[in-house]
Amino acid sequence: MIDISVSNLIKSFEIGKNVLDGITFQIQEGERVGLLGRNGAGKTTLFKILTGEYDYDSGEVVIARGRRVGLISQIPVYPVGYTVEDVLNTAFSRHQKLSEEMERLTAAMAAGDSSEATLRRYGELSEKFEAIGGYDTETAVSKVANGLSISQEMRAQLFDSLSGGEKTRVNLGRLILEDTDILLLDEPTNHLDLHATEWLEDYVRRFKGTVVAISHDRYFLDRTITRVIEIQDGKAEFYAGNYSFYAIEKERRYIERMRQYEKEQAKIEQLEKSAEQLRVWAYSGMDKTFKRAQSMERRIERIRQSQGPRPTKARALTARFGETEFFGDEVLVLKDISKSFGDRQLFQGVTLQVEGGERIALLGDNGTGKSTLIKILMGEEQPDTGRIKYGPSVRTAYLPQIIHFDDPSRSLVDTMLYAKRGFTTQDARDRLAAFNFRGEDVFKSVSVLSGGEQSRLRLCMLMDEAINFLILDEPTNHLDIDSREWIEEAVEAYEGTLLFVSHDRYFINRFATRVWELADGKITDYPFPFGKYKEIKEREKAAAQQASAAAHAAARAEVEKEKRSASKGSKAQQAARKQATIVQREIEKLEAAIREKEAELEANACDYEKYSALYAEKEQMDEELLALMEKWERLSEEAGE
Repeated sequence: MIDISVSNLIKSFEIGKNVLDGITFQIQEGERVGLLGRNGAGKTTLFKILTGEYDYDSGEVVIARGRRVGLISQIPVYPVGYTVEDVLNTAFSRHQKLSEEMERLTAAMAAGDSSEATLRRYGELSEKFEAIGGYDTETAVSKVANGLSISQEMRAQLFDSLSGGEKTRVNLGRLILEDTDILLLDEPTNHLDLHATEWLEDYVRRFKGTVVAISHDRYFLDRTITRVIEIQDGKAEFYAGNYSFYAIEKERRYIERMRQYEKEQAKIEQLEKSAEQLRVWAYSGMDKTFKRAQSMERRIERIRQSQGPRPTKARALTARFGETEFFGDEVLVLKDISKSFGDRQLFQGVTLQVEGGERIALLGDNGTGKSTLIKILMGEEQPDTGRIKYGPSVRTAYLPQIIHFDDPSRSLVDTMLYAKRGFTTQDARDRLAAFNFRGEDVFKSVSVLSGGEQSRLRLCMLMDEAINFLILDEPTNHLDIDSREWIEEAVEAYEGTLLFVSHDRYFINRFATRVWELADGKITDYPFPFGKYKEIKEREKAAAQQASAAAHAAARAEVEKEKRSASKGSKAQQAARKQATIVQREIEKLEAAIREKEAELEANACDYEKYSALYAEKEQMDEELLALMEKWERLSEEAGE
């Protein structure tokens, strides 16, 4: 079954410039598709067309009948006063409608309506309500919230008070809870930490519907998609594999196209020479060669028309970080660093040392204080306790997570000229061109740049500095894959010391030679690469799960033991109760017999021999009664009475 069908789709925002230029593709039910392309290629525009938010100029878009589409992209506006819990519960609008109708029918039945139609409708609604998990929404909310690190405290907060990243996480949770048939994910991992990203990957792999994801997270793509649709020049190109397959196959196709193009160019050059020679001969009086020359020229034109433009690929980054020589082994020393905001302790007692040439990844969940620690290192925040010491020849450069420019109204070229004294306009344009800002783009205002373009511009300005200690806070966030690869090439060529915060596992795995993990108010130092760190964390997780499973098994065994014991006790109590009842009857009989014996004693009080015999019998009966009373008390205790 085809879930999504797009045919000859055209969409433009400017006359004569089509963002989508006749794009055609189909997505089958249950497919996992990655939608790739440079920033501005039209990926998000296509998503908004699929959800009906945008109209289109021409073509056809068909979503399979009855299939629900969910998009996580821009953050919707919710009513004032909505908490995170309220936002998550908006996912259950279908449940709410069913519940309200069931309540109306319940009231009608309580008022005496016992018609077959009412009973049948209530049964249908109840069955449907149970099928969509209507009786277990709280468990579903808690499961998703825990996976996306949405704490119980956050669930009680006002949605409007959250940061942009927190709002994105909450809305991702809401989309998942809606239980849609087709998931459209637009950069879902941008504001997720490693824990939440891995949870989302597991969810997508288990999701039974169709998934289409726009993402620049190469690990996420490799683990979740099985097919790639790349939008290039407004059209679609297809790759039957994950991101790694796509990267290799794209290069292979480029090489093949370039080889074919060069072969055709050589053929054209050969034909042009032959045609020119035929024309020379025609001018010399050989009339027949003129027609041959014309025929050859028409052939050349047909080859050119069928050939298309020269194949292109993204330009490699040509700029490199300027580096200054470092003297000494000690780059940075942190001694007993602590920081808190009010009652919230971020970290305490942090004592670490950085040596020259190390490449350190600072990892941790969102909100643990990674960016705060970086700001402390840069002097933008002050620690509550402890001290920081840099080596005497350390020159630091810093790329923050949130980019700021002194005057965003300036053009790119003017921004470079103000920042780099001694630069000429040509120097600035050359530097910007190295970062793929070319032509008229350099005269754009900085304020109109996307987040990724602003990061690229700031990096462009940093790379001219003579540095030996580079600090990066989420350097690849909001960048497309080409831009990420440019940064990675620059970092690869940089030989100084590197400290970076990132959730991009591809970037971490490529560069980290050491990992600092910030969790529970302390930093754990793992002096080895990311792959080894992941192995250790997986072993720790497995051990914790085994310990938990063992504890659970022990607890379960104890419960079963108690059940068996209780079962045995219950049977023993029943037997004791039964015996006690029998003894009770014997006691009553014996007491009656003793009363009769006492009457006989009274009647024979004057006959000494008779009285003595009766008295001996009564004493024997009294001893039997005492034994029965003791037995009854013991059985009563065993019966729990």
